[in-house]
Formats: sequence, structure tokens, C-alpha cells
Amino acid sequence: MLDYISVQQAADQWGISKRRIQKLCEENRIAGAVRFGRAWAIPKDAEKPADARKKEKK
Repeated sequence: MLDYISVQQAADQWGISKRRIQKLCEENRIAGAVRFGRAWAIPKDAEKPADARKKEKK
């Protein structure tokens, strides 16, 4: 478990809500996220997924 962080730690690190982190995990948008019972474990080196609501400018 040393190579993983909690949903709360990821939320603090990325500046988004815990619920948003949980939804990203459920949608398989965070690479390597694993579910243990009711909790998610997120790899320490996981990248914050891009916001799908925002379009990239060309």
C-alpha cells in the first residue's frame, strides 16, 4: 500500500473534490486505480486526467 494514495490525498493534491476522484476511478480514467472494498487506492505517480468538459485550443 505504500505506492498508493487515498481519494482524499488525491483530491488535495489535484485540487478537485473527493466525489470527482471517485467518479474518475469508476470511469477508469485514472490509470492503475484499484478498488479495495468501498475504498479506492490511487497510484502515487498517477496523472490527473484532463477535464473532458474543456476542449483543447489549437
